[in-house]
Amino acid sequence: MTRLPILMYHNVSNDLKDSKGLTVFCGALEEQFRYLQQERYTTYHFSELENRASINPKSVVITFDDVTVNQLDYAVPLLQKYNLKATFFIPFSYIGNVDSWNSGKEKIMSIEQLKALDSRVELGLHSFAHKRYAALTEAEINTDFSKCFEIIEQNDLKVYNALAYPYGNYPKKEPSKSMFTTVLRQNNVKVGLRIGNRINKFPFINPYEIQRIDIKGEDSLLKFKFKLRFGKLKLF
Repeated sequence: MTRLPILMYHNVSNDLKDSKGLTVFCGALEEQFRYLQQERYTTYHFSELENRASINPKSVVITFDDVTVNQLDYAVPLLQKYNLKATFFIPFSYIGNVDSWNSGKEKIMSIEQLKALDSRVELGLHSFAHKRYAALTEAEINTDFSKCFEIIEQNDLKVYNALAYPYGNYPKKEPSKSMFTTVLRQNNVKVGLRIGNRINKFPFINPYEIQRIDIKGEDSLLKFKFKLRFGKLKLF
């Protein structure tokens, strides 16, 4: 089995003073992407991993949650510049609006912007209403999926059924956990992503508990390198 770190990003800003928490300064993001290119990391879309039995020893998956316009402005050009691939996860209820579940300050991409994205970007699911799955009933989760798929079909969006759980949240105790897994399978979800901050092994042991490493605005390039290699360390 091969190590596979999966990096989780959110907002990108061109103002250094905003670089904290879930917002990364575009200059820092460029440093990180340049490092991946210089070290000859291979980036994958989740759709490319579905039928693979093995991957390159130096592999990474880059993910961005929420499809904010700032990702379009700052992250997409850097993906193009450094020839990297990434998956962007859509909270469908908020397309063309703002991140109302959060600060309400960040604009979310429109349908037109999503459809015009570079081929280096693969689109995935981030629920319909950005609610915690552990707080929803089976019927509510199924309804949430139905609303996502309705928007996809109506707008002819190309979306791969990789699902990033909002807040990294999902039912962890029985019987809710088994119910959730059954609902994911019934809705043809291929992979489900939590947080966890550890390095995955590929092929995935459990496709519905794939871990991501959160990259924060305060992270130095050195800390980024350590996270890429080891996951989240208490050392920092």
